[in-house]
Amino acid sequence: MSMTGSVPGTDNRGIRELGAEEKVGWDQVQQGVVLPSFEGDAADIAHQKAEERHYADFNSYTATVASWRVLKPVYNRDICIDCQNCWVWCPDTSIISRDKQMLGIDYDHCKGCGVCVEVCPTNPKSLLMFNEAEENEEALSEWPQKEKKAK
Repeated sequence: MSMTGSVPGTDNRGIRELGAEEKVGWDQVQQGVVLPSFEGDAADIAHQKAEERHYADFNSYTATVASWRVLKPVYNRDICIDCQNCWVWCPDTSIISRDKQMLGIDYDHCKGCGVCVEVCPTNPKSLLMFNEAEENEEALSEWPQKEKKAK
């Protein structure tokens, strides 16, 4: 299967919406189809910076699934302890973390599964799920207070 052109990394991050293309049934998919992550020879790809790589069409780096989301995780920096549980467990690598510090959420690639919220150990949690249409600032203003332990 030939891919149509390659796209440089940062210019096109999240530009394609997966699910918008024409769908085929499971019995119509060509057997043995391979969807390569990169265009051309990828033998030395690990030594290139992400923005220097030429990604194939529909690579997860350039494709977005944001339209699938109904609920979204919202992150509260004031509560986060940088434990990295959310980063480790996110199935879509949508948690943005640098030098073991949580920085935010990559909403282009987050499907809204809620795994990050489930593994967050803080009280109250530093990540909570909110309606997709709700502004993050509004969600932060509605954040619950610390729950007292029952005696």
